[in-house]
Amino acid sequence: MRNIGIFAHVDAGKTTLSEQLLLLGGAIRKAGSVDSGTAHTDNLPVEQRRGISVKASCVRLSWRGEPINLIDTPGHTDFSAEIERSMWALDGAVIVVCGVEGVQPQTELLFETLRRQELPVLFFINKLDRNVADAARVAAQIRKRLSDKAVRVSDSRMLLETLCDCDDRLMEMYLDGRMPDQSDIASTLSSLARKGDVFPILEGSALKGQGIENVLDGIIDFLPPPCISETELSCVAFAVTHDKLLGKGMWVRMFSGKLESRDQITLPGRPDPVTGEKSQVQSKITQIRSVDGTDTGRLSAGDIGVIYGINQLKVGQVIGSPEHLPRAVRPGSLRAPLTTVKVEAADPSQQTALASACRILADEDPLLSARFVGATGELNLDAMGAIQLEILEDALKTRFGLEARFGEPTVIYKETIAKEAVGFCAYTMPKPCWAILRFELRPAKRGSGVSFSSVVPGREILPRYQHQVEQAIPLALSQGRLGWQVTDIDITLVGGSHHQFHTHPLDFIVATPWGIHDGLRNAGSVLLEPILELRLRVPSECTGRIMSDVNTMRGEVTHVDSADEYAAVTALVPVSESLDYPTHLALMTGGKGGMSVRLHGYRDCPLELGAVAPRRNIDPLDTSRYILAARSALEGGIFDL
Repeated sequence: MRNIGIFAHVDAGKTTLSEQLLLLGGAIRKAGSVDSGTAHTDNLPVEQRRGISVKASCVRLSWRGEPINLIDTPGHTDFSAEIERSMWALDGAVIVVCGVEGVQPQTELLFETLRRQELPVLFFINKLDRNVADAARVAAQIRKRLSDKAVRVSDSRMLLETLCDCDDRLMEMYLDGRMPDQSDIASTLSSLARKGDVFPILEGSALKGQGIENVLDGIIDFLPPPCISETELSCVAFAVTHDKLLGKGMWVRMFSGKLESRDQITLPGRPDPVTGEKSQVQSKITQIRSVDGTDTGRLSAGDIGVIYGINQLKVGQVIGSPEHLPRAVRPGSLRAPLTTVKVEAADPSQQTALASACRILADEDPLLSARFVGATGELNLDAMGAIQLEILEDALKTRFGLEARFGEPTVIYKETIAKEAVGFCAYTMPKPCWAILRFELRPAKRGSGVSFSSVVPGREILPRYQHQVEQAIPLALSQGRLGWQVTDIDITLVGGSHHQFHTHPLDFIVATPWGIHDGLRNAGSVLLEPILELRLRVPSECTGRIMSDVNTMRGEVTHVDSADEYAAVTALVPVSESLDYPTHLALMTGGKGGMSVRLHGYRDCPLELGAVAPRRNIDPLDTSRYILAARSALEGGIFDL
């Protein structure tokens, strides 16, 4: 079996290639078309209507007697979360590169992300039926901009030189004057490619059906089968689907063990507010379907399939032991939302229904993060960009029958502290309660996150109470004094006490945000704005204009490469200044420019250039209301992240 994904910069021909693979692999009788909305991997109405891939689609085909699970992914950067989740399920990848446009910014980002996850990669240079296409030029770009271990399989000299660089045995044969035979070259290429040490380059035209057999052969020869382990259960949920009769289904990739219908699955529940430990929820699998939709009743190690009945299961959750996963599951590593938008129902009477629909969509894509903010309780969603918002608007209308309006995007800032400070709280009234805490807060290096430690002896604060303090730190830092998540801070618990009789189990959970926010107030707040790394590919004559634009956006150009008629420009710019830049770039370059973005990090920002966020819950320093909220509603108020 092979579990592989197809990736590409938008409009490189990825879905067209998938259609041709399905045709030759016997999965379909006639290849569909993206332009006509008949592509088999674009099965959502909005995909068919707009001619773009929005959701990853998994299909089954066969080649040389071996099954292939193929995941066709979106190309647009607004759907990076969908692209990333697909990677969790894979053992290898095919990157499609346009033979006319060559290596584009998103191509670079995709390759880097796949390599960070140690996934072997096969390249396919597409659209060689066009007169202006140049496979040799594009292959040279791949070797220069992506990896010098990328090798054009049709170039026997390049192939031999690259393999000799990577394999000592072939190098010795070559130096001894013995030319390796074709079987030696083929087996070495297969072995190195499956390990991700070299990256074969194939070429053809998906539209004309040229070179498709070579791609299928390459998937079998150059990409690895899954490592099969029948030991402890381990699988990851990477996508959601819906069935009219069975309801919510979860796409899962099996890495070890097996799942069968009617199996009882244990999932973590909500954290216990007292201990911070997660409860367990038992659910039973009602049906299991394979990639082709067959009710198999079973999934084994290496399989991809859909399980029904586990409604509590969310995207990104692991069933069983995470130790058997080949790579970490970290949503947002490819790209995380950096803007938030207000969403409201066109009909105010449907606002409650809209909130429920948004929570369902956020369950399918956790990075959406549907939540209520401010005193008015307005509904906000985190978003990647304008196209994603269009798709969300369409989904709300077609799936839920709701008309929605989206506000202007607002940048998601963070904050940290300006100096060292002490935070103190004495939660001793009204009885019964007793939790006294003293923290030392110190600024930390940018990008280092949050660290917590304690130097308090167990006789002064019992270990179980200190554990509660640590569990409450994320709650305390979810909104700082400016209303944004607090980061880049070192926190040390240096003093405090519990009481043998008066301390209630929840007291230290309540006291921690109170004491932390006292320290945040004393330390002073620093606003941090998100900085993007832009990778632009533009006509060389536009380079000067790009550099001027970057300067206007309070950014800096870090690299320029103008080796041919196109220039590759890398720049760092604030998110707040670049929200409309893709549209501006397209107009300035006459549609010939392209760009990809990723988060570079956060830097200090004057408050007058940023924003303060409304509080989502009670301010811990408004002590009377805060204590009242803590005592009256454990499921809301201070416990609502």
